[in-house]
Amino acid sequence: MRSIWNGSISFGLVSIPVKLYSGSEDRKLDLDMLDKKDHGRIRYKRVNEDTGKEVEWKDIVKGFKKDDAYVILEKEDFEKANMKKSKTIDIEEFIDESEVADVLFKKPYFLEPQKEGGKSYNLLRDALSETGKLGVATFVMRQKEHLSLIGVYKKVLVLHVIRFVDEIRDPKELKMSKATIKKKEVEMAISLIEQYTTDFDFKKYKDVYNDQLMKIIDSKATGKKAKIEDFDSKPTPAKDLMAQLKASLDKKKKGKAS
Repeated sequence: MRSIWNGSISFGLVSIPVKLYSGSEDRKLDLDMLDKKDHGRIRYKRVNEDTGKEVEWKDIVKGFKKDDAYVILEKEDFEKANMKKSKTIDIEEFIDESEVADVLFKKPYFLEPQKEGGKSYNLLRDALSETGKLGVATFVMRQKEHLSLIGVYKKVLVLHVIRFVDEIRDPKELKMSKATIKKKEVEMAISLIEQYTTDFDFKKYKDVYNDQLMKIIDSKATGKKAKIEDFDSKPTPAKDLMAQLKASLDKKKKGKAS
């Protein structure tokens, strides 16, 4: 793995030099965009609007338009905006894991101790494990400030980038149903949830979509048409809700018996 950020974690007066690695990977198939007519590959070019000429990456800078002119920003300018946060993941407080809404989570990163930080790294890791707490921290990476939570996963410190509150849309804009639910329906739904409740096994869940898509690609490559299973998801009518809940419970019980 290749580190994408070097700096340190700080909590109180303790500073831990670390390297940051992406903790996840995108398993999407690498598809090219093609011209429908002759299957020629489509490529994007970085073109100067005024001259129409292509510009190399080394000649591209970033600028902010102010009035009628651009203010050009160098790499150093982004770091100077907050030098500390560009170099330090600063834990500002600790919270219980249960307090964090899942909708806030965006992406995990693994933290690796650098040579001088082994003992203090292990100290923070073991203390977080013992208390079940998460460290709330802010830092700057790729010219953007990030809010994050630091916890433990398989004896490694993991940093979860989470969303700021102003990045979450207000759900009040959604049109919610005002349908009333009967007490018996709720009780049966709870029974169904309890029947399906198990210990979470991470390995049990696989991303099968890419494999299925590859089968279609392989079939098309040989001139065959892949067999597609039809699926039609029909909403359960309100009048059938109890019957469907009961049937679901019975199906689960029969599955356990067999």
